[in-house]
Amino acid sequence: MFPFTGHFDKMGEGPMTLQITEKVPAGPDGLPFYYYDILVGGQPVGKISLRIGANFHTYYNGNIGYEVNEPYRGRGYARAACRLLLPLARHHDMASLYLACAESNIASYRTIEGLGAELVEICEVPREYFAWREGMERQRVYRLAL
Repeated sequence: MFPFTGHFDKMGEGPMTLQITEKVPAGPDGLPFYYYDILVGGQPVGKISLRIGANFHTYYNGNIGYEVNEPYRGRGYARAACRLLLPLARHHDMASLYLACAESNIASYRTIEGLGAELVEICEVPREYFAWREGMERQRVYRLAL
């Protein structure tokens, strides 16, 4: 069983905090991950997850997944929440993270680039990827050194 830690169940910086909602063991194609609510001033503004480790699917899906609720977009919350997760990734001895988004998702790739991640490639997603679907947009794949 994966050794989840409780040391990062609540993390914060200024008015933003991440509050753990779930710790999910690895599935057949997945990795273990932590799932958090993003709170600003105690109000939920989105969600973020950190997948621990790397596999074929993580390259196209990324180690971090985030979503900010529409009324709160454009305020830098996704980038700030990603930064809060970095000590947790280091705790699990990760030297780098993959982050990915659809080629046309300007807000997401600006968030990723704002973290200092470097573009690895823009690519078609192979059919073997667990979330592949017909007509899937090309992905921008980034690597963030920790």
